[in-house]
Amino acid sequence: MLTNLPRLLLSCVIGLLSCQTLAADSVDYIDPFIGTGPDGHTFPGAVAPFGMVQLSPDTQIRTGGDSYKWCAGYLYTDTTIQGFSHTHFSGTGHSDLGDLLLMPMSHEPQLEPGPVEHPEQGYRSRFSHEQESAKAGYYSVELLDENIKAELTATDRVGMHRYTYRDVDKGYVIMDLTTSIYNFDRKVLWSDIQLSPDKRSLTVFRSTNGWAKYRPMYFAIEFSQPIAEVKIYNEDDHHYRNRPGYRPSNTGTLINSNSNTAGSKALKAVFRFDQVATQPLEIKVGGSSVSRAGAKANLAAETPDWDFDKVVKQTQDKWRKVTNQFDIEGTGSQKRQFYTALYHAYQAPSIYQDVNGQYRGVDGDVHQSDNFVNYTTFSLWDTYRALHPLLTFLEPERTGDMVQSMLAHYQQSPDQMLPIWSFQGNETWTMIGYHSVPVIVDAYLKGINNFDTKLALDAMLNTSQHGSYDGLDDYMQLGYVPMDKQGESVSKTIEMSVDDFAIARFAESLGDIAVAKQYYQRAKNYRNVFDSSIGFVRGKDSHGKWETPFDPQEAKLYGSFTEGNSWQYSFAAQHDIKGTIELMGGDEKVSAKLDQLFTQPLDAEKFKEHEDIAGLIGQYAHGNEPSHHIAYLYNYTGQPWKTQQRIRQIMDTLASDKPDGLAGNDDLGQMSAWYLFSSMGFYPVTPTSLTYVIGAPQLPSVVMHLPNGNSWQVEAKNLSEQNMYIGSIELNGVPLRRSYLTHAEIMGGGKLVMTMQAEPNKKWATAVRDRPQIQALTVGI
Repeated sequence: MLTNLPRLLLSCVIGLLSCQTLAADSVDYIDPFIGTGPDGHTFPGAVAPFGMVQLSPDTQIRTGGDSYKWCAGYLYTDTTIQGFSHTHFSGTGHSDLGDLLLMPMSHEPQLEPGPVEHPEQGYRSRFSHEQESAKAGYYSVELLDENIKAELTATDRVGMHRYTYRDVDKGYVIMDLTTSIYNFDRKVLWSDIQLSPDKRSLTVFRSTNGWAKYRPMYFAIEFSQPIAEVKIYNEDDHHYRNRPGYRPSNTGTLINSNSNTAGSKALKAVFRFDQVATQPLEIKVGGSSVSRAGAKANLAAETPDWDFDKVVKQTQDKWRKVTNQFDIEGTGSQKRQFYTALYHAYQAPSIYQDVNGQYRGVDGDVHQSDNFVNYTTFSLWDTYRALHPLLTFLEPERTGDMVQSMLAHYQQSPDQMLPIWSFQGNETWTMIGYHSVPVIVDAYLKGINNFDTKLALDAMLNTSQHGSYDGLDDYMQLGYVPMDKQGESVSKTIEMSVDDFAIARFAESLGDIAVAKQYYQRAKNYRNVFDSSIGFVRGKDSHGKWETPFDPQEAKLYGSFTEGNSWQYSFAAQHDIKGTIELMGGDEKVSAKLDQLFTQPLDAEKFKEHEDIAGLIGQYAHGNEPSHHIAYLYNYTGQPWKTQQRIRQIMDTLASDKPDGLAGNDDLGQMSAWYLFSSMGFYPVTPTSLTYVIGAPQLPSVVMHLPNGNSWQVEAKNLSEQNMYIGSIELNGVPLRRSYLTHAEIMGGGKLVMTMQAEPNKKWATAVRDRPQIQALTVGI
């Protein structure tokens, strides 16, 4: 596999007979192939940080329920490429997108991709990982059946292709507007093509349904060579069946010398170029959700000339600014994992507006973002946990824009709801809770306040009181979501409690004590689904009767839990770990229960209905988000050394720098953000708490350069395979006896030194006063 393996430059001073090893540029450690295996669902193609265009190869386009492994379009174990499309999700468990697929060919193409086993029967081509390369902002591959080298790069809003044809005088490109990721019959609602008179450019419109109920996209396409011939085919015969004479039966071509336009629900086009023997063919594709004019303007603004290598350098420079926020020490493998995790964490939310600030809102109308950059792709059930807290450190300005984007969504929403799981002007209502709330509150409490706080509080209250959403009517009346009214009732109850705590914190910070008291009370609702007689959370019906029979290991599809079981969700009240410990009977019982969680095997039959439950250590499922904070909970019981041991176990067994190096869906950077925080030695167990629970650093040294000009360093002295435990800690030269850090301490800069050892220190941070706390607000109740 010809990936961007770390390059170590050996500089020898011959006169002195000495050599010096220079470290590679940190951007060189990004390996986009990590996570492209069957679990991670990432893609290796070209993307700029938070870019609106993700230009990447699609190895297979599957339909319906058979699409799970191809959520990102690319699967590392595949052997053929179907084409290169311009929009992709990174690491999701469900999908959409895959817009505007292009594929170069050396001979006049077939109109169908052909079967994987016989790609020569269509426009698909075999490829080999040995002749494939991926770096930040760049992808290339040899299309073996066509003898063509395909190269891709991208700006924020433009994808750029370079195709080098060999041993042919004429080259072809097929544009297939019928394909989408998670495809199905008649997913395309409409498409049309407008070819320019000079035959050097065209515009394309396509609207699809699917995960997004209606998603229009416009594209402006320019070629570096004149089109010698174009054929546009309409494969939608639905309206012409049994209507003889309505349409000529001898042709599927809708374009001729007198027409430069075509429209249909199933369009394909074949372009021929006659100068490929002397120079590569380059293609620029600008995207817009607003209009053809917007797509053209995006293309002109971001790629004004024909210089593929210049675009590669510009995008890699953007990635270099991202990676330069960290200086780390470690092995090559550790650096690849760390910087690739950072790369994945910087792909979403993504920019969603044209260069003039226009975007299509959730109401279907075109809006103008005058004072912020509009973002989309909010996978909030996943990303509120670690990704957004990470971005409050690294990208405070973008975080403020993301908050304003959420508030704009609320203002445009016919339901007056904040985003749940939204992308490209659509609310999908996927997953549970109203996790925009902790993202907004966490940002505000950390000083990111470039938004209307009254509007934000109104949005939170209206969202959290929307009775028809996920059983909120019963939740407000009964104090829990009853299982006979709603599936996933226990998970919904607990996660709404987490969000209610965030609302209470926000209201308290604004001085609205009445609302704060109301929501602090609502935040205790998770207790109403905890059955103290068995020590687990479980379903309860609207009459107050517990779910029977009950198995805490069972994870039914649409049962009482969301992609998890009672073992995981019994510890899911992230906002009230102390309360959970009280419910479970105290420190010793909770520590023993956590031990059992990590050691009791999970019967595969109990979770076979869920594709997302992966990365198992006993009942712990690292491949899915409800487990992500659990290893840190030993700190709350006075046994932090067990957290240190579990973090090392997870790192060693469930993460690597290989294509299968992610234990489950990366989920738009959440898995990667967990890795980044945990590598540094601390984690945001309770968003909005303004504190971070100390785990165990996995790198000898990490320096995080903050936007405020300060630097935060974590040094792990004596760290080794055996020395996984913290012996002692010093913060800026002063012994630290508590197992948590505050946000202010990190933002203020400084140095945290952890001295590691082979045996656990069972005296450090065991006292109640030294366990993780929630930082009090200046406004008290």
